[in-house]
Amino acid sequence: MARLHEYQGKALLKQFKVAVPQGRVAATPEEAREIAAEIGGPVMVKAQAWITGRASVGGIRQAATPAEAEAAARAILGLQVKGFTVEHVLVEAQIAIAREFYAGVIVDDREQAPLVMFASVGGTGIEEIAVTHPDRVASAHVDIEFGLQDYQARDLVRQTGIGGKLQRDLGGLLVKLYDTARATEARAAEINPLALTVAGKLVAADCRITVDDYAVFRHPELGIAIAREYDRPPTMLEKIAYDVEAGDYRGTFYFIQMAEDFEKGDGYVGFHGAGGGGSMMSMDAVLRQGYKLATFVDTSGNPPASKVYRAAKIVLASGPVDGYFGSGSGVASQEQFYSARGLFKAFLEAQLDVPAVIRLGGNAEDRAVDILESLNGRIPARVEGYRKDDSPDFCAARLHALIQEARGGTQDAKPAHKPQSPSQNYSFETVTGGTVTYDHAICTGCESKICIQACARGILSLNARGCPELNITPEAAQKGQCVECLGCEVDCLLYGEGGGHVALPIPGMDA
Repeated sequence: MARLHEYQGKALLKQFKVAVPQGRVAATPEEAREIAAEIGGPVMVKAQAWITGRASVGGIRQAATPAEAEAAARAILGLQVKGFTVEHVLVEAQIAIAREFYAGVIVDDREQAPLVMFASVGGTGIEEIAVTHPDRVASAHVDIEFGLQDYQARDLVRQTGIGGKLQRDLGGLLVKLYDTARATEARAAEINPLALTVAGKLVAADCRITVDDYAVFRHPELGIAIAREYDRPPTMLEKIAYDVEAGDYRGTFYFIQMAEDFEKGDGYVGFHGAGGGGSMMSMDAVLRQGYKLATFVDTSGNPPASKVYRAAKIVLASGPVDGYFGSGSGVASQEQFYSARGLFKAFLEAQLDVPAVIRLGGNAEDRAVDILESLNGRIPARVEGYRKDDSPDFCAARLHALIQEARGGTQDAKPAHKPQSPSQNYSFETVTGGTVTYDHAICTGCESKICIQACARGILSLNARGCPELNITPEAAQKGQCVECLGCEVDCLLYGEGGGHVALPIPGMDA
């Protein structure tokens, strides 16, 4: 889920006629002073960070004057809170609160329906309220076709013991909150506390909205740069990885950078899983060996070889890891040699110098292991491939043994590719901005013509000279007929003469 800051959530609530305190966001102490002066009364200065308990770490301060607001903003901006650097503060008018409530809308995955919740007390989490005041909490699922009706919302409020005009007003606000969540495709939208002022007005004193990852592309107006729920700003590598995922719908690539600024020998491993449950078991196996994770990665759902390649390159850019561990589901239905090709290409280009243990269980796992272990002698490090019958714990133990052995030195490596002859190159573009190139000076002397057999879509044929060329238009290849299976490079290198090469850019990696 992609989180919105409080000021962004309040802007959305305001669009749906939910009252919020007067104010706006500031990036400098001087801006905070100007906003406080515009408000013309006591204000709250609130750190904009995806954390709970902001007040306890000095992230929420009261200010009676513009000068105090400036000082408060100066104290908060730049604050390091749970890995989060505060870059903005929300400056808003203080409100006189007579009573607090909780209002929320979440997606209930089990029931596959929105769940609206209301509590006649607020200020703490709904979980705590439900335990300490179960009679003050009411909830109901909503039919997505008809939405939350006024009478349903009023009934929720009634169940907590509230009647009269306040029941009507709170019911109306619940409908507006539901409409906000529905319009933004939010996984969760909460107002806590929902304040009743001494003047009798309902105001959203604080709010939290998270948007469904898969809906973000439909809402550019929200300005969400990366559709992930972090408790800190995303790192540069996380942004790069998300751009890879956002630009390629084939399969899943989920990347989290778990550590930064570590040194070789600190015990960090680049972790690369495939499939959620299997990845978690494999991650635990690495931790049981006494290592720490530099990354958590999931490439699953039949990703193309090119996506696995980009994932591996990003993992290797996370820092000087002591080893690389790939392991996920042991019963994957996808052809495992595609993932093996992606890893092969990444490790070869990087001339990997730390041990790698890769468990690719599933269809064609034997072929996948053969590809992986063909790296040995081509890169400085040792690579071992394993199958579904090899347990994650066994594989993690093998990685540990290889890391210990590697401290004694690395093996010699062969050059990655033969030099190409630019005047005899044949090239075409791929769907993700890559370029497939064949050096026909090399291809002419190839006896296996393995690229024709390896091409997943059969879009290659031999010309009169016995060299590979497209049998479709370059435009069709670029639109997706070339699935970037990497057979024309990896299999060509292993079983042919090495005349094929695929360049796959990763925007932002050079920077």
